[in-house]
Order: sequence, then C-alpha cells, then structure tokens
Amino acid sequence: MRIFVALLAVAALGGGVYWFVLADREEAAANGRPSFNRAVPVRVVTVAQEKLSETVEALGTAVANESVTLTANVTETVRSVAFEDGQYVAAGDVLVELTSAEEGSQLREAEVAVADARRKLIRLEDLGKRSLVSTSEVDDARAVLEGAEARLATVRARVGDRLITAPFDGVLGFRDVSVGTLVTPGTTITTLDDISRIKVDFTVPEAVLGSISLGDALQAQSVAFRDQTFRGRVESIGSRIDPVTRSAQVRAVLPNDDGLLRPGMLLTVNVIVNERLGIRVPARAVVQESVRAYVFVATAEDIAERREVKLGSRSADHVEILAGLKIGERVVVSGVVKLRDGSSVAVQAAVAPPATPGKDS
Repeated sequence: MRIFVALLAVAALGGGVYWFVLADREEAAANGRPSFNRAVPVRVVTVAQEKLSETVEALGTAVANESVTLTANVTETVRSVAFEDGQYVAAGDVLVELTSAEEGSQLREAEVAVADARRKLIRLEDLGKRSLVSTSEVDDARAVLEGAEARLATVRARVGDRLITAPFDGVLGFRDVSVGTLVTPGTTITTLDDISRIKVDFTVPEAVLGSISLGDALQAQSVAFRDQTFRGRVESIGSRIDPVTRSAQVRAVLPNDDGLLRPGMLLTVNVIVNERLGIRVPARAVVQESVRAYVFVATAEDIAERREVKLGSRSADHVEILAGLKIGERVVVSGVVKLRDGSSVAVQAAVAPPATPGKDS
C-alpha cells in the first residue's frame, strides 16, 4: 500500500514538472528567450567615450634652467662681498668687488683725456668752418679723440673685471670667498642657478622612441615630495641613439614657481603618449578564449548577448575596446561566469560609467 502511494506521488510530481516545462516553453517562445531560464543577477557598466592614453616610465635628473659657476677674471684681493648664501639676485646685481684703486686712477685719467680731446676737436672744427685751419689738423684732432676713447674703454673693462655681477636672475649657492681673499683667474666665487623652471633629462628605450613627440605631457614625482605631482612638457629629443644601451636622451621642462625642485634631484617620470578618444571596459568583463575575446552585453530586454570584441591597450584594471561595442551599450562586469548567450539577466546597481571626454581618465 505504501509503495502504491509513493508511486502515485512520483507520478503527480512528474506531471507537474511536465506541465511547468511546457508552460515555460510556450512563454519562452512568445517572448523570444530560451525556455526554463532563470534571470542571473549581474552588474553592468554603460559604454562611454573617454580620453585614453599610455605612459612611458623613466627615471630623470633635474637640471637648472640656467646654471653658472661665477669666478674671478683677474688676480686681486676681495674688497667687499654683497651677497649671502642662498640669496635670490637679479641680473646685473653686484656680488663681489675686487680692489681697484690703481684702475680707478687710470679711469679718471682716461676720462680727462677724452674730455680734453673732445674740446680740442670742437674748437678745430669751428676754425675749419672759417678756413682758419687745414682739414688735416681737424682729422688729426679727431684721431686723437678716438684713441682716447679706446683707452677709456680698455680701462673701464679692467674696472669691470673687478666687479663680479649676476648674469641672470637666480638663486646663489654658498659663498666661497671673504673680504681680503686673494683670488686668481678661475677662483670660484659662488654658483648661480635659475630654478624658475626645471629641465628633466631622462632616457627612453629605442623601442618606444617613436611614440614620444615634442609637447607630450609629462608627470614627475620626487621622493622629497611624495604627495605632489609636477607637470610639464617634452621640450627636446636627442638626435642620437646610444649604441650600447640602445636608448635616446629626452629633455622635458617643469614649471617651478614655488622653487621646490632643485638641480640634481632624482625624479620618477611618466610621459603621457598616444592621447586619443576611445572606449574601455573593466578587465573582469572580458572573457578570453584562445586568441578571441568576448564580453556579454545586456540588451534592452535584459538578455545576455555574447559579443566578440577586438582589444587594444591594457592597464591594471581596464581594457580598451577597438571594435565590437557601441557607446551606450551595457556591458556585464559582475556575474559573467554564470552567463550563456541568451541568458536572462537581472541588472543590479550599475557600476559608475567611465570619465566623460575632456576629463582625466
């Protein structure tokens, strides 16, 4: 009796399943979806066009925009020092004055000689207009004046050699002389660096040289300022490839208005290359099968459509899609492993879309 009841229960259950499957098939045929298919919960991201790029990484060395070591031109003692260590100076500022008593006397003597020769020339030119002196006398007086002016220029140059001035705006280094120091030609006075902008010299492999162009944006960081990013542009590219390292020299320029960067600093450089508009999706949305790649697109009817795509550049979290997707389509990024082509999906909270064009991605 119990066996008979059990058989009846199994038969009833089988009949119920049969009618459920049959009803599901009829509904699926009417709605154009596979039968007996429960919706898979997924999350999606909406495809949008955004600004894409790659980066070339390198290590660079900071170099001053202009840099010079100031030295003496003559053998003389230091008369006065007019600067302090690390001082900012403008072009033409006098930094050091050397003893110049003898040259000062020669300068005054030369100035008197020029004034006397000029007076004589003016007087003879006036007499010449009245034909009271010959033309040759006037010419001789003019030659005397020119000689006096040449001697004056020479003396002024010697006096100038005893004044050490700043050739451009910048920051001075340490002072290497004191009042009374005997200096000779080549003796270091101090250093001067223009750090209003910083040059960054670095090398890149020959293989990536073709992707770098003048004007490419660049980001640099220093271990001294870990939380700051310094931005600049590629200014020049070396004309030669090193035959040993197979690398090329590149120079970029960074604004340095706040003076944080100093010559000699080691900088981590990222050159932004191949900027363009394109689309990308999270890497977890891509299914790789041999040499082909696929994604699942959630249609407007919430059906998963398996779509073959062509991949472009990759980053840690995203993949560029060169072909196979359109802007505005919804790509499944969570629940992919449970999907088959034609599966029903239940879209959960959507993933935030990529950055819009014109914004940093």
